[in-house]
Amino acid sequence: MLEVRGLHHVYGRGKDAVTALERIDITVAAHELVCVVGPSGAGKSTLLRAVSGLLNPTAGSVTLAGRPVVGSPPPGLAMVFQDYARSLFPWSRIGSNVAFPLAGIARQERRHRVETALQAVGLPDVTRRYPWELSGGMQQRVAIARALVTNPLLLLMDEPFASVDAHTRADLEDLLLRIKDEHGTTTLVVTHDIDEAVYLADRVIVLSGSPANVLADLTVDLPSSRDQVLTRSLPRFVSMRAQVAQLIRTRHSPPHVPSRGASPSHERRET
Repeated sequence: MLEVRGLHHVYGRGKDAVTALERIDITVAAHELVCVVGPSGAGKSTLLRAVSGLLNPTAGSVTLAGRPVVGSPPPGLAMVFQDYARSLFPWSRIGSNVAFPLAGIARQERRHRVETALQAVGLPDVTRRYPWELSGGMQQRVAIARALVTNPLLLLMDEPFASVDAHTRADLEDLLLRIKDEHGTTTLVVTHDIDEAVYLADRVIVLSGSPANVLADLTVDLPSSRDQVLTRSLPRFVSMRAQVAQLIRTRHSPPHVPSRGASPSHERRET
């Protein structure tokens, strides 16, 4: 469904140039849910912007369902951002917010799609309400419904649950898994949360520190049916979480500088 080849991006020119992405190769198969993790500032959001067509990379290519992504977001792509409060139009009712991507579609079909999308996120009765009348978690559900209303080929999510409390975050994670199971939506999620990535994903892609390149592409061999308590207590979950954390830590930690007077035999060694 998604193919990223040799993606390279540099901000600025000359002595002020900063390389954000360095020859990134990623594939996402149809119906997969793939999470991208890495240290803060590694270029995860730059990667997502390039995949979405909001950023023209310095080099490399992005194709969605065999068609190049160049210059602007292509048809069949939807995106959910972290800040739900700024993603929705506060002056518009929920029904109008969700229907926003459906310009040009007949009214009856538009209404049906809005109702179906809101039903999918567990909010069937909020079409007449305004965003500011809903909780943060409900607003993010509305943002997800607006992304689903177009039946996208690819759903991109940039730290989608980072701005909600832990309980709501768990509910939204399970919502995303249910949407994947029921609708088969191909999804690429950028997250800082290693536990979230392992819990959600079919595969976890680990990026290095800036400039970003792919350190590992790990298959998550956990049962397809996930549970917030049982799954996270499985030895394999704990093992995978540690593996991802170690990859990020050892490839991003600054060199150790021994304290004054310490002998080389007392220097800490990391593997």
